[in-house]
Amino acid sequence: MDTEQLYAFTAENEGGLNEPIRENDGPVTVLGMTFENDEERREYFREQLRERLPELRKIEGFPIGEDDDIIRLSDPPYYTACPNPWLNDFIAQWEKEKKQLEAEGKRDEDFEVKQPYAADVSEGKNNPIYLAHAYHTKVPHPAIMRYILHYTQPGDIIYDGFAGTGMTGVASNLCSSDTSVSNLHEINVVTGVRHCICSDLSPIATLISASYNLPFNCNEFEAKAKAILDQVEKELGWMFETEINGSKAKINYAIWSDVFLCPNCGKELVLWDHAVNLEDEYIKNEFSCPHCGSLCTKKNMIRAHETIFDPLLEKTISMSKKKLVRVNFIYNKKRGESNVGQYDINLLQRIEQLDISALHTSKIPKGDEVSRNEKDGITHIHHFYTKRSFIYLSRVNELVKGDIYLQAWFTSVLLNVSKMYKFRLDRKGSMLYGTFYIPSLNVEFNPYRTLLNKIKDFSLTQYAERSNSIISLNSATSLCTVNSNSIDYIFTDPPFGSNLMYSELSSIWEGWINLKTNTNTEAIVSTVQNKDISVYYKLLFQSLKEYYRILKSGKWLTVEFSNTSASVWNSIQTAIQNAGFIIANVSALDKKQGSFKAVTTTTAVKQDLVISCYKPSAKIVDNISTKPEDEKNVWDIINEHLQHLTPHIKQGENTTVIAERTPKLLFDKVVTYYVQHGLNVPMDAQTFQKGLREHFIERDGMFFTAEDAAKYDEERRKTRGIVPMGIIVSDEANGIEWLKNQLRESPKTYQQIQPLWMQAIGDVRKGCILPELRTILEENFIEEEGGKWRIPNYEEALDLAKLHHKSLMRQFKFIVEMAQKPRARIKEANPEALREGFKQCFKDRDFATIMLVSEKLPQNILTEDPDLLQYYDIAQMRV
Repeated sequence: MDTEQLYAFTAENEGGLNEPIRENDGPVTVLGMTFENDEERREYFREQLRERLPELRKIEGFPIGEDDDIIRLSDPPYYTACPNPWLNDFIAQWEKEKKQLEAEGKRDEDFEVKQPYAADVSEGKNNPIYLAHAYHTKVPHPAIMRYILHYTQPGDIIYDGFAGTGMTGVASNLCSSDTSVSNLHEINVVTGVRHCICSDLSPIATLISASYNLPFNCNEFEAKAKAILDQVEKELGWMFETEINGSKAKINYAIWSDVFLCPNCGKELVLWDHAVNLEDEYIKNEFSCPHCGSLCTKKNMIRAHETIFDPLLEKTISMSKKKLVRVNFIYNKKRGESNVGQYDINLLQRIEQLDISALHTSKIPKGDEVSRNEKDGITHIHHFYTKRSFIYLSRVNELVKGDIYLQAWFTSVLLNVSKMYKFRLDRKGSMLYGTFYIPSLNVEFNPYRTLLNKIKDFSLTQYAERSNSIISLNSATSLCTVNSNSIDYIFTDPPFGSNLMYSELSSIWEGWINLKTNTNTEAIVSTVQNKDISVYYKLLFQSLKEYYRILKSGKWLTVEFSNTSASVWNSIQTAIQNAGFIIANVSALDKKQGSFKAVTTTTAVKQDLVISCYKPSAKIVDNISTKPEDEKNVWDIINEHLQHLTPHIKQGENTTVIAERTPKLLFDKVVTYYVQHGLNVPMDAQTFQKGLREHFIERDGMFFTAEDAAKYDEERRKTRGIVPMGIIVSDEANGIEWLKNQLRESPKTYQQIQPLWMQAIGDVRKGCILPELRTILEENFIEEEGGKWRIPNYEEALDLAKLHHKSLMRQFKFIVEMAQKPRARIKEANPEALREGFKQCFKDRDFATIMLVSEKLPQNILTEDPDLLQYYDIAQMRV
């Protein structure tokens, strides 16, 4: 039986779609060309896109699929399901529009953002735009709006290369809405149009992004969607009917149960029949086998399997056995529920006889999440659905192709109508997102009712400010369709380590649209893809290097971070800095809702971090490249960096020490900048500290420009005192800073310090040596008469620093000697000695020693320390 016979087409039931519902007719102008209507525009650019596909296929990240599927999914030039070749054309057009906005007084030609958006942000997710289509992770668009309003002005061009479902685009669009902006209660922000380019490696992500950002007529969408549903319901609605009192009734949903085998007698047991008590509303954890009396639990039973012929795979397979046990229905306009009857059994048998060999399926790729289902015979998309649901959905999928809004509407229900929807006694079922889990008791929703309800959800995503975003599908590692120095601001939320297997978890959606993620440049940690933390770092670095290239000098990058792994955290910091950016601030973003991973994993974050970075001014970059030995460049870097730091932070009624303004971290910034450019720092730490006091103003152990020092003094007078940085002592470096905090107000004896020191010690990494408290005091502080320790003055600090350097280098020499021994492994080391030694090796261009030691160290010492990782990364490229 072919597809036409399966759906039983007739002229009568096909009539609903004979006359397509057209969009508003009228001239359309895009990129300087005018078309009679939107359909003509679409067809013209689709043909242009088809001609360019051979060249576009050479770009990293090009999706896996046929040309026809790419063209059908695209709505060019606004959205292409491949690298968008018109991005620079739009950028050129937007740059021209900036001149007009400046002439109208709506933007400032000399606009400059000195300091980061440093406030912690909390935003909920109960918004129609956020909820219409599920995706693995999203940042609520009101949160992103706060950053865009701070870092940009009307007319600016924003980029997000890990855009996911396009929330950055939505946020950019809504920055032109007076109502949306006023609801944020931000001060000193300017409402107005911003433009955004949203790109992502995932075909399904870009489809959703386009449906949220491009112009949308909800009335036309509703009419089209309802017409499609009416059509399919006429053809296939009979598959979701039951019989009540001899009359037909519509099924809302059906409940299916796993069938298990008794661990003792091997007889089949339907879990629902023996574990579910509807009357008392509870599910038993254990029960007795009715055949032999043995105690049965889900842990000691095994799933029953059945051998079936799969017409789509054209072979016999073994699948876990499920049984329909109950149906929920509408009868006489009232809801009801009953156990499965003979009508239901006969109906399933009738459906089972249907030939579906002409329908399309797709193999689920190998992955960390999907592999759990292989033992139950679930290897392809159609295995995630009952046969009737798969037939129904396949028909809808045929009718929505070519319309991005209808396709997004269709894909939005694909997980909820699958076997992954869990039954709960309160009838408020749920899914475990972030994984592919098929529960033992699952709900099969009627696709018609689910799709019908989703029409309203998508209609609510309509907002007047759409149309200022462009969508592209490509890898962030190669943004060759975007010119250098053309972007005004970047907000991005990249994948973080092994948090989520994005392409794998998108495989069901992407199987339906017949276009799949090219995983070669997917920046994740995955055993299946053979990507460890080093591969992840390299891909992330390549992406951030591209960000650096396309961003204008002096402009900002905001990175949303969500992972508690120290190695991932250090990888992202190192990648950001090695790409050329300078980190100015890290603050918190609370999404107010935990994902599957965040809820069930003890190490998962409950609060995301936001990293604010900037691209140094072109003047500084040019000066350092032409005169790297000139010490003046150091003070130019520090001057620019201090201007990019928040001058004052309150904690209750007190002032908080800003770590980024302390001498150590300021010198670290200089070292990092020079090292990442392959240059020696033109001064040592002691010379730097002396020059710091000569060029800038010190307040409470922090350094300021004259302007910021005045602001700090003014705010400081309004507070009661200064709160030291909350430091956990995990190595010698932050142990020294902790001691400075303790001794800043007054000297203290060893006996006074030691109990507090023991309380402060925490999170010392495996293999890391933390020197004794007395050793750290003797090498970095001054002991007065009476046994009290104090912070050294400048001259004393210079002498101590030399002694400390010699001590660290002695330790490093011992480490090198250990590393040179055949088959030797370095089981533990002082990270501060490694940093000092690697720094000296870099200065001496002795990259081989850095590599030798790194390869003998415990991996966590290297990957969880951003300074060591930076030296190792550079040494890798130089050896």
